[in-house]
Amino acid sequence: MFTERRIERHQLPCFLKVFNRVTDKPMGSIGSVCEDGLMLISQLPMMVGAVFDLRLKIPAIDGVVQVIDLRACCLWCHEDATPHHYDAGFVIEHVPPEYGQVVSGLRHYFSFYPVSASV
Repeated sequence: MFTERRIERHQLPCFLKVFNRVTDKPMGSIGSVCEDGLMLISQLPMMVGAVFDLRLKIPAIDGVVQVIDLRACCLWCHEDATPHHYDAGFVIEHVPPEYGQVVSGLRHYFSFYPVSASV
């Protein structure tokens, strides 16, 4: 059975940047997401146990950017396979409904689908 991927998994960090909600400065990119957390890929290590105010800016087709604010605690951080990059795992304290929609949308977008057979 043939499968088709809409976009390669390794391209996710190119699309979804994570910002510090207080300063609006970029912190890194999303490496992965789940219902109650995310993995951040950054150029600086994150302090484990610290609580961060994060902001996701989700691009939409019509050019409007959806902003999702999150408060999350860093559970772990280690050096990435890419030199001078770090992976950090966060648990979200209160998951807004918009974040759940992002997780669902990303699962759909980065999944394999059967190729339609021409008859």
